Amino acid sequence: MTLTLKEIAELVGGSIEGDFSKSIQGIGTLDSANSSQISYAVNEKYKDSLKNSNAGAFIINKSLKHFCQRNIVLVENVYLAYSILSHKFKVTQNIEHFQYGHKLSYPDSKVSASSLIGKNVKIGKGSIIGVNCVIEDNVSIGSNSKIEPNVSIQRGCQIGSNCVISPGAVIGSEGFGNARDTDKKWSPIAHLGNVLIGDNVFVGANTTIDRGTISHTEIHDGVKIDNLIHIAHNVIIGKDTAIAAKTGIAGTTIIGKRCMIGGAVGIVGHLKITDDVVINATSTVNRDITKPGVYTGFVPLMLHSEWKKVGIWLTKLDKIATFMKIKLKNIR
Repeated sequence: MTLTLKEIAELVGGSIEGDFSKSIQGIGTLDSANSSQISYAVNEKYKDSLKNSNAGAFIINKSLKHFCQRNIVLVENVYLAYSILSHKFKVTQNIEHFQYGHKLSYPDSKVSASSLIGKNVKIGKGSIIGVNCVIEDNVSIGSNSKIEPNVSIQRGCQIGSNCVISPGAVIGSEGFGNARDTDKKWSPIAHLGNVLIGDNVFVGANTTIDRGTISHTEIHDGVKIDNLIHIAHNVIIGKDTAIAAKTGIAGTTIIGKRCMIGGAVGIVGHLKITDDVVINATSTVNRDITKPGVYTGFVPLMLHSEWKKVGIWLTKLDKIATFMKIKLKNIR
């Protein structure tokens, strides 16, 4: 898909400053976009990236105009404009050319006869595709990997070598991203990135890993992911990190190497967690973690050694109140 800047402005209801005929062939982040792509910035937090970006055009609002003197589309709601434009560059999966495994030739691997395989799918030597799997177009699977029954690997995703994707897992599903319009109705964002999974990765049953919005969701070598985990768009998980069941990781969070995350942990979006962090079960992580250590807590998150002190106080509140002759019922 190629659009001119004029066509983009008409689509999103914006005005143009710059070359009306500029051709745009895709969307990129401020840091990764090239001269044939358009990018966007929502506030002054991104002013430096905006100044240094190699994008060919930008969607911005008036408050950012003095940071960018190149081809721009001016709109009131940048995120909404981006969500509308994203669908023009989305690649949809054509289901008509799927073929069952028994009709295909992968002499160095085993593909179940009941699995559906798209076009340009690469399956490495010694890999096994179990029953009732769906492998969409342009998927790449390395050598000696096992894709167990009822797994869905969606278009363009990459699985490394020596991986196990357990039953019911979905790799590359559409992420959860929406922009709100003036009537407070939601406009979904098309996710244009993929999921990139390294070597020696284990993905548990019924786990979902969403594709990236523009850049990719990345699971690095040696990561172990338990059952029933959700990993949102643009998350990056560092080498040899292990994550227990029912954990949810919100979008664009970066988790370092060799971390251990307990069951039912909730991690909010756009955070950075450094290497060698342990997060105990059911904790809520709502801020960056910059130092290695063991962490426990709900809100706020704190070092585990501090949490143990708080726990002692909490379990002895009645005795403390009695000692101080304070009646809890009188506390408002």
